[in-house]
Amino acid sequence: MKHLLLLKNIRVENANAISGITWGFPAPTHFLGFVHALSRKCQARWGEHASLGGVGIICHSHQVQTQQPSGYEHVFALSRNPLVQDKKDTTKWIPAPFNEEGRMHMTVSLLVECEFNPLDLDLGDGMPEQRIRDLENWLLDKLVTQRLAGGTITHIERVRYWSVDADTDDGARFFRRQMLRLIPGFVLLDRSSLLTEHHQARQEQSPDTSLLDSWLDFVALCYQPEPVGLEEGEQPVPGETKAEWQRKAKPASGYLVPLSVGYQAISDLYEPGAVARARDNSVPFRFVESAYSIGEWCSPHRLQAPEQLLWRYRYSGDAYLCEIPDPALAVTETNASDEIDIPDSDFNSLDELY
Repeated sequence: MKHLLLLKNIRVENANAISGITWGFPAPTHFLGFVHALSRKCQARWGEHASLGGVGIICHSHQVQTQQPSGYEHVFALSRNPLVQDKKDTTKWIPAPFNEEGRMHMTVSLLVECEFNPLDLDLGDGMPEQRIRDLENWLLDKLVTQRLAGGTITHIERVRYWSVDADTDDGARFFRRQMLRLIPGFVLLDRSSLLTEHHQARQEQSPDTSLLDSWLDFVALCYQPEPVGLEEGEQPVPGETKAEWQRKAKPASGYLVPLSVGYQAISDLYEPGAVARARDNSVPFRFVESAYSIGEWCSPHRLQAPEQLLWRYRYSGDAYLCEIPDPALAVTETNASDEIDIPDSDFNSLDELY
């Protein structure tokens, strides 16, 4: 039995749209950090056992604050506020210098794993349904006080608790029905396995290929010339044969995107206080760089079990990463095309579906 919380339709304004060298959507670390902060509030209220675990990320809408001048790349829409005091004339207030940042508005839903049974918490002496409702309301009050990816939460539609056993037929049907309720939207999945497979294939052909080269095959838009007008068996002549430029296909199909998935150490671990101007001199310090991988946006109706979308932390001596740990549960082309076997009687009205 798995205990889950659905934080549905969280509207966020001015969230951070830049993650390392990627932009367009916050990194999974933002969402795991958001839930970790909520978990610490739960532990402070009910004890260390009241912790939250993995996080599923579903995006319903997003609007990156950019503009595209004619003939140029997209640029971020920047603001100069608040006003600052003029250093030469302290009686005047002038616009602040540009602070370059990437901002976006988004609506997301988060599926959060509970590492406890809510009925074991001290939620009063009411009926189980009332105790669950009290927990949902308490979480809703705490959530609106937090920031998500640096942005301000302006609205949360609801917080809902589930208990589901996806290994049973009834549990699997219930889970897939809940996934349908998240449409329209896309789930962010970990596809680092595709990067690993592609890198191994490239190294078999060219041992000098770096992991960065393999990663860029998924990220970069590449065009290559395709000869036209050749007879069968005729070879193209450089500089003479006509050609059309065609976009080179990515190593795998799907809505694949680059992701910043954590941090990799680039220095030794220093003793507390050994590095000047550290944020916290009571803990060890280490310099890090962002680590990158590949993700995929997938429709929720393709998922069969909660483990397919729950991001978790994985940390070792040198790496601190976010991943969906069980690659055997990844969505494949086979189960992605399966029909949804849910009787019409499961939905009595459109209100029940949405």
